[in-house]
Amino acid sequence: MRLLFAGSPAAAVPSLEALLGSRHEVVAVLTRPDARVGRGRTLQPSPVAALARDRGVPVLTPRTLRDPEVVQQIRDLRVDAAPVVAYGVLVPAELLAVPTHGWVNLHFSVLPAWRGAAPVQRALMAGDEVTGASTFVIEEGLDTGPVLGTLTETIRPTDTTGDLLGRLAVAGAELLVRTLDALEDGTLHAVPQPHDGVSHAPKLTPDDALVRWTHPAHVVDRRVRGCTPAPGAWTTLPDGQRLGLGPVRVVPDVTDLRPGEVRADKREVLVGTGSGAVRLGDVTAPGKRPMPAADWARGARLAPGTVLGAGTPEQGEHA
Repeated sequence: MRLLFAGSPAAAVPSLEALLGSRHEVVAVLTRPDARVGRGRTLQPSPVAALARDRGVPVLTPRTLRDPEVVQQIRDLRVDAAPVVAYGVLVPAELLAVPTHGWVNLHFSVLPAWRGAAPVQRALMAGDEVTGASTFVIEEGLDTGPVLGTLTETIRPTDTTGDLLGRLAVAGAELLVRTLDALEDGTLHAVPQPHDGVSHAPKLTPDDALVRWTHPAHVVDRRVRGCTPAPGAWTTLPDGQRLGLGPVRVVPDVTDLRPGEVRADKREVLVGTGSGAVRLGDVTAPGKRPMPAADWARGARLAPGTVLGAGTPEQGEHA
């Protein structure tokens, strides 16, 4: 089949790689425009654009898909299907019917669970034990289209979003190729999503990444892992500045620390929670690079009884 691949971040690269090595022809790639990144604010292509250009595949980077010229450009490609992996832009209704087999999205959850922009993050933060990926036909609703294929993946106790998404991106690429093969062969039929089991996964905000130390230790652990590597979990220091937090370890037998209270020695830094404590891993102090928490604590010379997150809002989050 002739394909228009739509995707942007690194998680979409395995799928493009797999499709370029498949029996199908990727005639063009649709991706986000180059963006300014880093301290130098230099323009950088998306990971998908970088791979496509390296392989000699034409790249389209429109700022909107509603421009009539862009719509016609996509029509002129005469594609049979448009596989989508984390493109980041909604496809307008007038384009949905252009490919013969539609726009086929690879989504990193087992639908109808975790519809939205952050399914992996939300699954981790909710404490799910199993997640997966789905291929489905895009329609006008948000991740509501009929499902073509699924796979499941066990969530490991120490998984971060980066870890889990890395595995799903590779396994999902294989699922996407199998889905397109079966569509071309006429052996696959879309199945409507059930009405039960729907959950939503909106994009994480900085507030979602704020650790509430009054929550139980296992909830703090999930929140930090779900926000790693992005947007990055954080708390506040006594002076109000932010302290970035890498993955922590639950220490349930430490029960004499108040929520947010720090106990540091040469080997470790413990912080009290609503039940038990956590051992900090790497932290990122203001203006510094990530470092082991014990190294940070020695340099910070924390006063006994220091409390992290004092004064931060305890907003109603589910545990």
